[in-house]
Amino acid sequence: MNSAADSRPARRLRGPHWAGRNYSLLTAAAVVTNLGSHGALIAAAFAVLETGGDGGDVGLVAAARTLPLVLFLLIGGAVADRLPRHRVMVAANSLNCVSQGLFAVLVLTGEPRLWQMMLLTALGGTGQAFFSPAAEGMLMSSVDGEQASRAFAVFRMAMQGAAVGGAALGGAMVAVIGPGWVLAADAAAFAVAGAMRSFLDVGHIPPREPGGGLLADLREGWQEFAGRPWLWGIVVQFSIANAVVGAADAVYGPLVARDHLGGAGPWGLALGFFGAGTVAGALLMTRWKPRRLLLAGTLCVFPLALPSAALAVPVPVGVLCAVMFLTGVTLEVFGVSWMTALHQEIPENKLSRVSAYDWFGSVALVPLATALAGPAENAFGRTQALWGCAVSVVVVTALVLCVPEVRTLRRRTREVTARPPAGLPDGSPDAGLPDGSPDAGPRKGSADPERPVGGHG
Repeated sequence: MNSAADSRPARRLRGPHWAGRNYSLLTAAAVVTNLGSHGALIAAAFAVLETGGDGGDVGLVAAARTLPLVLFLLIGGAVADRLPRHRVMVAANSLNCVSQGLFAVLVLTGEPRLWQMMLLTALGGTGQAFFSPAAEGMLMSSVDGEQASRAFAVFRMAMQGAAVGGAALGGAMVAVIGPGWVLAADAAAFAVAGAMRSFLDVGHIPPREPGGGLLADLREGWQEFAGRPWLWGIVVQFSIANAVVGAADAVYGPLVARDHLGGAGPWGLALGFFGAGTVAGALLMTRWKPRRLLLAGTLCVFPLALPSAALAVPVPVGVLCAVMFLTGVTLEVFGVSWMTALHQEIPENKLSRVSAYDWFGSVALVPLATALAGPAENAFGRTQALWGCAVSVVVVTALVLCVPEVRTLRRRTREVTARPPAGLPDGSPDAGLPDGSPDAGPRKGSADPERPVGGHG
């Protein structure tokens, strides 16, 4: 045990004593992908609008990305717990690079058809389905329990700091040179990040024991997931919250920006302020360690309703930016608390599978919501649809507080939360981990840059 622990400093890059080589590489790669992906989200919406599409078409393209994400997530989680996670991540980044590159070529060379944009976006969603569980498990295994909360906060601060520049720069680039070049920049970012992730070291992760096959792996992950009421309760909460907020961000936001705020530039600025808020929230969480992790975090989800309400009014750009900043701060408090709770409760060898169930629940309704956003606007009006999004977030967040574990789960001491050092199997007497604990995942201000909602995550 001591020899494995003592060998770690030799593999570390420069940085804090808890920032190992994998953590540093994961952080740097997340910064790169966030710079590209946040601008690309804006670019994709305006690429559809510039070809004569309407809100329904924007929703169909957004749904095309999320549908394969839902279909392949569980398989992606099982694969990530069987194969070296960094290889899964690199392969997924390669697919994202190719799909975004082709999307950029279509936009730059002519008028892409709706089915072409949907197909390429679907390929990107497929890559994301395999990337997300692998990335979640890789990040969770890269930090020690004692410093997990601070490590997650710093990781997210760096990631969201890149989002500030990516969203603002992306919106400005769409307005000045068009969405095609922004999509091309995102493809290049995936290529660079994939190359960085290829250097991740998985030598400290014990080899997986041969199991009973893919279905057995999925069943084992489900047992871990379903046995935690606080875990599946919050996933159900975000299944609804992600759906309605995703529809508001992907469909209604660009439309309100076009009709009332002045176009892509102001909308990109507002998204940049959200990113700035997440940076501030992550900075706060490097110092603040709430004892009741999920209670503090869940109370901070209520402001997620504010952006939809602000778009419903609609408020001036300055007010919208302030609302987005506040939302970013509070949602990041939830995000760090959530990741810390997962790191504390879930054994390393099940991280990716249970993360996949979390991802699956969190994005399952997003394709339906984004596809129905246009028809809902036609049936009820854009303002009423946005108010419905805001009310839905408040209701589901209030309901999840009825789960006792959400109110009572506490941060544990160093001896309990510390993960086993490299080479020490889970469940050994020195591991300091509770027997049979499970995992969860991103979208709630996730560590993943391609989360469906601008926060979880």
